[in-house]
Amino acid sequence: MRILCTLALSPSNARALLPLARAAAEAGHEVTVVSPPEMAGVFEGERIRVLPLFTDMAEIVLSLLQQKRIDFVPADPFSAQTLLATACGPHVTDAYRQLLDVAEEFKPDVIVRSGVEFAGYLVAETLGVPHVTAPSGGGQYLDPRLAFDELNLRRAELGLPEGTAPEAIHAHGRFDCMPPEYTFTAHDIAGTFAYQQPATIVRTETGPEWLREIPGDKPLVVVSSTNVFASLMHSAVFPRILDLFFDGMVAGHLFEGMDDVRADPAAVVHALMPGDANPLTTIVKGLSQLDCTAVVATRGMPVDPDAIGGNVRVFDTIPQPLLLETAQLLFTHGGYNSVREAVRAGVPMAVLPELSDQAHNATRVAELGLGLRVPSAKADDVAETVDRLLSDPSHAHAARTAQRHMLALPPVTAAVDHLVALAGH
Repeated sequence: MRILCTLALSPSNARALLPLARAAAEAGHEVTVVSPPEMAGVFEGERIRVLPLFTDMAEIVLSLLQQKRIDFVPADPFSAQTLLATACGPHVTDAYRQLLDVAEEFKPDVIVRSGVEFAGYLVAETLGVPHVTAPSGGGQYLDPRLAFDELNLRRAELGLPEGTAPEAIHAHGRFDCMPPEYTFTAHDIAGTFAYQQPATIVRTETGPEWLREIPGDKPLVVVSSTNVFASLMHSAVFPRILDLFFDGMVAGHLFEGMDDVRADPAAVVHALMPGDANPLTTIVKGLSQLDCTAVVATRGMPVDPDAIGGNVRVFDTIPQPLLLETAQLLFTHGGYNSVREAVRAGVPMAVLPELSDQAHNATRVAELGLGLRVPSAKADDVAETVDRLLSDPSHAHAARTAQRHMLALPPVTAAVDHLVALAGH
């Protein structure tokens, strides 16, 4: 069987797809992934062909900012309109043309796409092959009715027949790694096949040497919450994004006396968000007040060194799934990968959402008793919420119950069998 996988926007979508694509390749199926260049490395070492043809997220954001379809500082960062623009905007038209050429040569039996990648959906319709979405927070949050009109604009640009049903984006169902009774879908989606969230994602990932130095007599808090800047700041187009921001919103004196500051993304972010204006700094301040050990992944975001207490350890990246196996709490922005990884490890969550589906995920975490939403990035709110979660065992009990439900799901190999049946093989 030939499986064509398509990815867009966040590298987290590649990590969500990787276990499924790997299992399919190991079962002897031919797997081709079409993705933005920034995601290609996720599949390194796998028996998977990767074609880095799609546009990186930062370039999509730049284009949408230039078109004034999104705002640099949106009035409502949780508005579905921002997700709609980044998922279904004009870049889908070019992506469709690139993908159709690949598909006509590859002749896929089925297409698996991330939930916010729609060129794969349109190509699947064109070729008449089944399509299904990989586990995706944005895909299960985006209202199909909102996507419907935008995708019909893309169809018109491509000379394709107009769509007739919003729910057709899930015509052949979707994959998930959460048990049905713990669903995070914001809208009814038929045909969900749930399989077990893998314990590890990267084959070679091992615990770092410093893990041995973490004391066992204090609760361990793993922190993966970073600002949206971290997703953009190392892109080649980041200076052009900043130029748009500077021209419209930032006073010229901001960078006076700071030579070549724009050449250093971390220095730029530090200048834009000095002191407590940087949410990662205030998160670290809050955790520094507590009797716990906190391990923080910054993803390159600067943190004020004076805010880092003796109980807080700061790293650029961390092996999150491995650390969660020994943690008592995950502090997260509410990305769906992190939510599933926390449930897989039986660890409650403190959720401080930043964008789109993350607010929905935070609400759902609280509804299910799996954790609490942090009211704000203020240090006192961070400290109070984390202290409540570490002091109240009910959330840990709920997390372990959810973990047992997840462990009762079939393995990822069953999802490959589902694809085989879907393709009629």
